[in-house]
Parts: sequence; C-alpha cells; structure tokens
Amino acid sequence: MKRDTEIKLKGDKVIEQIPSLKDKALRINLNENIYGTFSEIGAGQETVRHFFRAGGSSGTIAKAMSAYDKDFSDAIYGVEEDGRYVTESRLKKILTHEAGLIEKRLSRKKHPNKIFFSYANTVATIDFAKQFKGHGWVGIKYQLEPEEEYNEIILHIRFKETDVRLQQETLGILGVNLIYGAFYKYNNPKHLLRYLYDHLDKDQLEIDTINFSGPRFANVDNRLMSLQLVKNGMTDAVIFDPEGKNILPAAILYKKNILAIRGSFRPVTKVNMDMYEESLKMFLNEQKVNPDNTLVIFEITLSNLRSDGEIDEKDFMDRAQLLCSLGQTVMISNFQEYYKVVEYFAKYSKARMGLAMGVNNLVEIFDEKYYRHLSGGILEAFGKLFYRDLKVYLYPMIDENGEILNSETLKIHPRMKELYKFFKYNGKVVDIENYNPKNLVVFSREVLKMIGESKLGWESMLPEGVAKIIKKKKLFGYDPNMLLEKK
Repeated sequence: MKRDTEIKLKGDKVIEQIPSLKDKALRINLNENIYGTFSEIGAGQETVRHFFRAGGSSGTIAKAMSAYDKDFSDAIYGVEEDGRYVTESRLKKILTHEAGLIEKRLSRKKHPNKIFFSYANTVATIDFAKQFKGHGWVGIKYQLEPEEEYNEIILHIRFKETDVRLQQETLGILGVNLIYGAFYKYNNPKHLLRYLYDHLDKDQLEIDTINFSGPRFANVDNRLMSLQLVKNGMTDAVIFDPEGKNILPAAILYKKNILAIRGSFRPVTKVNMDMYEESLKMFLNEQKVNPDNTLVIFEITLSNLRSDGEIDEKDFMDRAQLLCSLGQTVMISNFQEYYKVVEYFAKYSKARMGLAMGVNNLVEIFDEKYYRHLSGGILEAFGKLFYRDLKVYLYPMIDENGEILNSETLKIHPRMKELYKFFKYNGKVVDIENYNPKNLVVFSREVLKMIGESKLGWESMLPEGVAKIIKKKKLFGYDPNMLLEKK
C-alpha cells in the first residue's frame, strides 16, 4: 500500500510551520534528560500549566511553585535592598536559588545525563483601577550539557492587555516559547527572539529589555539583541550602558533630568562632543535641574541606521562601540519625530528635560510634512513637544554663504515664523553660545568618506582618542593596508 505523500501545487508558497504550544511543551516533556523547576510569582502558574496539560511532565518538572506571600518569599529568596519584588535582582535570586536546589538534591552519579533548568517570572499584573497595565521579569537559567556552566536568558515585559486573565494567559504562552527557544533555538538568538512571539501578538506584550549570558551565548552582543527588539517592533526604544549591557528604560529614566542628543554618530565628531559638553553645562545651570539626578542619552533612530533601506548591523556596532568607549549611555529608538522622544521620556519622568540639536534639525521640526498623520497637525505635535518642561539647546551651523545660523538668523518657512517666535520668546529655544567656531566646518559624512577612501586628515576632526579607537578596532571601514598602498 502506498504511503500518503504531501501534495504540493504549483504556486504554493513556503509557510514556516510554527509548533503548537502543546507540541513545544510535549517535546520538552518527552526528553528524558531535561529536568527543572518552575517558579511563577504574581500571575498564576500559567507556564507550567501547559507542561502539565501536554502530558509526560513527571520526568521534566521537579517542582512548580508560587511564593505569593511576601514574608514567605523573603524567607526563601532573601530580602531585597529596595524592598521591591518585581525586579531583575529578584528574578536572578529565584533562578540561582532554584537551580542550586536541583544540583543539591539530585545525585549526578544517579542522573549523569540530566540537564537542569530553572524557569521563573516575577510579575505585577494590571491593578484594580486599571491605571497601571503591569509588567514583569521573565527568565531561564539552564544547561545544554550535563554539568555545563549555566546559560541565562532574562527579559523584561510590559503588558498591553487590560484584563488580568488575558495577561496571565499571555505570560504562560511567552514562558513556553522562552523555554522551548532556550533549548531548541539557542544557536540563533535573533530567531529565538522572534519565536518568543509565537501564538502572540505585539498588541498583547512589549519586550523592552533582554540579556543573554553564559557559555552558549559568549559571542552574543546584547547591544545587537537590543537593536533586534526595536527592528522587530517588539518595543519602541532600548537603552544600553557604557559596558554594552541592556538596561531597563524605566529603571534608568525614572524621575531623572534627561538631556538627549540625537545624531547618526557615524562617527562621533568634534561637533557632537562640543554640542554635548556645552549643552550639558547650560542644562546643569538650570534652576530646575539637579546635577546628581541628571542623565545624558545619545540617541540613534532606526532611520539613522538604515542604509539603502536595510539596517547595517556592522555599522551599528561600530557606532555603539565608539559611544560606549566614550562612556556614554545609548538609546536606539523607533521615533522619527522629536515629540515622540519627549513623550517617551515623559512616561518615566516629569522633571526638566533638554534636547541638544543643530540648526538644521530645528528647521526640520518646523516642517509640516512630518505631522500630516496627526489630526491636530503640527500644533498637536508642538503641544506634545513643548508643553513638557523642556528646552532646546541649539548648536549653530554655517550656510553655503558662510553665514552663521543660530536661533535669531535661521530660515523658517514663513507660515511657521510666528509659531517659532512664540517658542523662542518663551525661552524654549536657547543658543549654545560658547561653541568652538572651528567645529562648524566638520561634517560626519565627510569624515566617514575620508575614512573609507583612506584619505589623510580626518583624525583632527574627531575628539581626542576617537581616531585611535577607530584605527585599533578598524571601525567604519578603516583599512591601514589601503593607506600603505597609497603611500
């Protein structure tokens, strides 16, 4: 008797087969070596439920628990310094504690082939008044070989749904996707990231921070994973610190005085650093700014990362490495318009903010074409931008006639002039006066071209130490061999 073969018709498209949640849970359950614990706090036991229902879970699940009572939780995992429970620190303590218990309670002699895992989440779902939608930390600490050093995947989520039951179910699906991805998709972290949304929609959940660590992820740069979150539409913005570690936006932005500098930073030039240093001096002199509570952010938008419609990851990493080596905090965002950046910061802080920008950027802000999608047009955008406690620190530029353009002499469309004057005379736009005139002839695109063509003289256009880093790490296409050939 002939076996049934899959019928393929001319014109069929290849569709990626996504395993069902039951299939994912069952595959893990049926692997006699995978063995671990589930600790779910704050949103039911939705992840482990899928494994129980799939069948064959007794050989996989060592323990499933929820320590809801705070005193009970503290007795198991210890007391947090800040007294909070939905934190990365808390999640890591749970993961480490539970993984340690498995190692302690299971004999390696008796189970030489077992690979252990500890899955956990600590979550706050939507409150009764439905004012805060809820958020949480989710993670897995696991092995892929017996007695191997543990790997970790830790992420932060924000719920978008407005029903507790729906949030719990969403969390359960995410948990299954994470555990399955950790074991069966670890060799391609970019794909693993996308598979976290299997059977989920981006309207249900936002992932705004993720960090991979451990031997299997030794070559993973978490900054690149940050970029994927924004690129895939999983979040609007990600932030990483000078060490290149992804950090939770809410944690670093909360109640801060924020000064943001947007640019391509391809590469960082003397103009960028002069703008940063002088605007920061002015910002710190503001009466409403606390120097000890100030955060400077260098922002790169996705549109600034695209070349020929595609994002060049090597180019992104060059810029990220350079900014991090200068000790800067970097934000990658999906915000083309400035008012969206300010709105984003305003979610976390009501304190005084500043934007440092060049004249050409300010002129663009007053271009109506960017606001046609808004029902209130440019007035709506400006209400969102300048209604906040915000100042723009304006860096001058030289036009083609050699004239220096600043807040007094810039060319705004006649229809927008009165609107501009309103903000200017209300102190929302101030000039950076103590600038270095020599920097006005420095343009990053020219520097980039000179580096790529191995021309001489580009080093003098960059801040001290930057040229050395570019040469040492061969960033932006720098090739010392081409220079030798030209000589």
